[in-house]
Amino acid sequence: MKIAVVGGGYVGLVTGTCLAGIGHTVTIIEIDPEKVRAINTGKTPIFEPGLEDLLKKNASVRLHAEPGYGAVAGADIVFICVGTPPAADGSADLSFIRSAGMSIGNALKGTEPYCAVVTKSTVPPGTTENVVQPLVLKASGKTLQSIGFVMNPEFLREGRAVEDFMHPDRIVIGSSDRKAGDIVAAAYQPLAAPVIRTGIAAAEMIKYTSNAFLATKISFSNEIGNICKRLGIDVYEVMKGVGLDPRIGPLFLNAGAGFGGSCFPKDVAALTALAKERGEEPLLLAAALAINERQPHRMVALLEEKIGPVSGKRIAVLGLAFKDNTDDIRDSRAIPVIRELLEKGAGIVAFDPMASENMRRIFPEIEYFPSAAGALTGADGCLVMTEWPEFSSLDREFDLMAHKVIIEGRRILSCKEKEGICW
Repeated sequence: MKIAVVGGGYVGLVTGTCLAGIGHTVTIIEIDPEKVRAINTGKTPIFEPGLEDLLKKNASVRLHAEPGYGAVAGADIVFICVGTPPAADGSADLSFIRSAGMSIGNALKGTEPYCAVVTKSTVPPGTTENVVQPLVLKASGKTLQSIGFVMNPEFLREGRAVEDFMHPDRIVIGSSDRKAGDIVAAAYQPLAAPVIRTGIAAAEMIKYTSNAFLATKISFSNEIGNICKRLGIDVYEVMKGVGLDPRIGPLFLNAGAGFGGSCFPKDVAALTALAKERGEEPLLLAAALAINERQPHRMVALLEEKIGPVSGKRIAVLGLAFKDNTDDIRDSRAIPVIRELLEKGAGIVAFDPMASENMRRIFPEIEYFPSAAGALTGADGCLVMTEWPEFSSLDREFDLMAHKVIIEGRRILSCKEKEGICW
C-alpha cells in the first residue's frame, strides 16, 4: 500500500519505519527539516533499539520523509501521529490534531481514490468523529463515501517499540465503516496478532483505559511498597506471590519511584479531566496520579534521614531517562528529585548512558559525567533513578563516594550497601 504518516516524532517514526519494513511504501510528513534530513539519510533522531537498522534498510527505498502533504493525495491510508500534549488543566491539547486534519483535507481535495484517515495519536473518545472527521470532510469537500475514518491506537513501549510493532499482542481497529476498517486491517496482514474491531470511540477509550490501568497497578504497588517499608517487609517478595495469581498477573507490580514518560502521566491526567468534564469524579485515577507525584520525593526524604540536610552536599543521581533503553526524559522521576535537591541547596552530579544531553536542557547548572564512577567520586549520597541494566554491575564504583549512602528508586543494584525507596 501507499501510506502517508503525519508526524515524524516517536510514534510516527516507529510506525512509518516498521510499515516500510513489512513492505509498504511510506512517506513521513514532518515539518522539522533536521528530522526530514535525518530520516532520508537513514539516521534516527531518537534512540530506540533496532530502529536505526530498520531505517537504514528502508530509507530512500520504501521510506521517504518530506515537509509537505503532497503524498496524502495518492495514499491508501493516512496515519495521524502528532502530539497531544497536556493543556494547563490536564486535558489533551488537540491543536496538532486539528492542524493535521485540515491539512489532510486540503491535500485530498480533488482526488479520486478512496482513502482511510487513521488517528494513531492518543486522543479523548469522540475526537476522531467530532474533530478529525468534520475537519477533513470540510476541507476536502468530500463525503464518507470517499473517505473512511479509523482509530488505530499504538501500544509501543519506549525501548522496545520496534519489537512491539512487529510482534503486537493485539491490533485495535475502530472504524466508521467496514471498508475503512478492512483497509487498515489489510495493512497489518503480515503481522500475526489478534485484530479487535470496534467502534471509533471504543478504540480511543481502549488506549486510555490500558494506560490508566497500568499506571494504577504501578501506583498500587508503590503504595503497598510504602506500607511494606514501614513493616520491614520486602515488597518484591510480596508482589511475586501476588503476581502469580492469574487474575492479577506479574507485570507492572515492581514498586519504585513511580511512572514517567510520554504516555502514562499525560493519559491518566487527560482521562481524569475528561471524566470531570462529563460530571464524574474519578477518585481512583486521581489517587494514582497523587501517589505518583509524591513517590519520588520519598527518595529525598529517605536520603535526608541518612545524611541530614542536603544543603552544600554532593549528591550523585544515576539515571535520568524515565526508563532504560531510551534517551527520553519526559516526566522522568529524576526531574522532581533533582529540582527538590537543588531547591534545598545540594550540589548535583549526574550520569545516564543516553539521556544526559536531554536533561542538560532542563538543568544546565548541574554537572554531568560520562561514567557512573565519575559521578560517584566524592559524593555524599547517591540516588539511582533508572533501571539501566549496567547499573546492576556497579560495586567498587561506590567505594569512590565520600559517604556510602545509596538509595535506589528501581530495584537494579546488586551491591550490599544500598536501600530501596520502599523495600
